[in-house]
Amino acid sequence: MNYSTLKKTVALSFASLMAAGMVNAQSTTTTTTTTDSTKTTSDVATTAKVFGGRGQYRTFSLGINAGITAPVVLTGGSNDYTNWKVDFGAGVSARWQVAHSFGIQLDGHYGQFEGNNQDAPGGARYDGVSGVWISSFKTTMYSATLSGIANVATVDYLRRKNAINFYVSAGGGFAWYNPKLTLSNGTTTQYTNADGSKHYVTEMIIPVGVGVKFRLSDATALNLGYTENFVDGDNFDGLHYGYPTKDKYGYTYAGLEFTLGPKSKPNLDWVNPVAMMYDELYDAALRQEVEALKGRVTNVENAVNDLKKDSDGDGVSDQFDKCPNTPAGTVVDGAGCEIKFPKDTVNANNGGGAAYSNIQFDFDSSVLRTSSYPALDKTSADLRSNSSKTIELDGYASSEGTAAHNMRLSRDRANSVKTYLVNSGVEARRLKVKAYGETHPIADNSTEEGRILNRRVEFKQR
Repeated sequence: MNYSTLKKTVALSFASLMAAGMVNAQSTTTTTTTTDSTKTTSDVATTAKVFGGRGQYRTFSLGINAGITAPVVLTGGSNDYTNWKVDFGAGVSARWQVAHSFGIQLDGHYGQFEGNNQDAPGGARYDGVSGVWISSFKTTMYSATLSGIANVATVDYLRRKNAINFYVSAGGGFAWYNPKLTLSNGTTTQYTNADGSKHYVTEMIIPVGVGVKFRLSDATALNLGYTENFVDGDNFDGLHYGYPTKDKYGYTYAGLEFTLGPKSKPNLDWVNPVAMMYDELYDAALRQEVEALKGRVTNVENAVNDLKKDSDGDGVSDQFDKCPNTPAGTVVDGAGCEIKFPKDTVNANNGGGAAYSNIQFDFDSSVLRTSSYPALDKTSADLRSNSSKTIELDGYASSEGTAAHNMRLSRDRANSVKTYLVNSGVEARRLKVKAYGETHPIADNSTEEGRILNRRVEFKQR
């Protein structure tokens, strides 16, 4: 059989087997019946979840296959013999499906391979290594390989369950073979290794394949495939022609694969992720859980709104307001109750100008406000008219900043008041400065209104 004939044979075999597989796939394809918003299905009885892990699926399978072998491959390349024959091969496999789209497979194969040089001049070709003319060969081969198998089509948007999977594979392993040669003089001999022995040759091989799988049932599948095997040596057919080329062989097969495990678990190889996610989306239990979650969120939002509610607008929510319905503009503490200021602070914010009124300052400043001048002038006049009075100037600060900084700031504020009074004619000896920093606040430092009142200098008669 020549190379063109092999291509035609393989193509015809694939077409026939695919047609049979398609008929079976059509007969096993199921439909979906949707009855309401929760969607009930009549085609799949599965409790598997998309993100539930491999433990919810059947992932291990065993397979058997048989087919035709050839000492050439469809992708071409050099051949040691002018003619070759189609022979028989068989194999077994064990596969672990790691994911929807990828599995790891261990294969064992047996095969027979034959070829001759009938079309060569003299019916033989010269082996430049052994120095003999070889007319034909026959090789018996055993191999063991480990390959990765990638499913090319694991998502089906038309059917709930995949019926056909296309796949590609590649891996590595070893082959053991024993070429028997017929020389041009008609004598038969066994291939001789480099060390002179004639036992089986061991070489590494690299298998690369393609195939299609048809689902016969959830546990049984029909496999059709073709594998090209590249040998790491030029001794597979016993002839070193065009040395140092390396040999190769092809295997076209059909087989059955049986998935192991309990029937209650779906076969990972045939699960359609799109259909499963659709089922999860319409799962009644999940929808109930989502609705319950919405209710909990609503309750939290209502609780937050209740916490934020402030009926009297004093800045303290009703939940924590111990003095509800305070008049607008009332300065309150953290509990929502009106702050009672000392008598001499009544005019602190409005610049009323009463003698000995608290002197207020801007944030982080010890510069006197011009609005404080009337009160300071009246204080100076009273002190000058009562020469026996001695006054203590107590400086304070709000709670922003460090304690040390606020202590210095409160002293600077008291000294600013003292400087003004001394410049207006009051003896310096009658004015004593004390700094208290952020201690002894007269208002709540958690509000800006309170902090404004705490930035002050107070007068105290000694």
